[in-house]
Amino acid sequence: MTTALIYLVVVLLVAAVVFLLAAVVFGRGEELAPLPPGSSPTRLPAEDITGDDLRKVRFQLVLRGYKMSEVDWVLRRLGSEVDELRAQVARLEAARSEGAHRGPAGE
Repeated sequence: MTTALIYLVVVLLVAAVVFLLAAVVFGRGEELAPLPPGSSPTRLPAEDITGDDLRKVRFQLVLRGYKMSEVDWVLRRLGSEVDELRAQVARLEAARSEGAHRGPAGE
């Protein structure tokens, strides 16, 4: 019985030493300070946002937040939509400037 108790004490001491060593090496698990209100780690260009900009956006992980796969799906979808809209605007502007160079119809 004494031998089992000695083994138990030795195992507990070894576990405590390993735990303390891991705590010293890896830190105590402190969290980063919260961000000031109104700020966000998410970055986007001030203007001319492209689909690639939206695809690169990542949100802060929170305990009770959005499901990441759904947010990523929405961002991919919005990125494609922005690219399509920008291409359409470029085509319309090119057609408008081409029409302006030809002059009014009938001349």
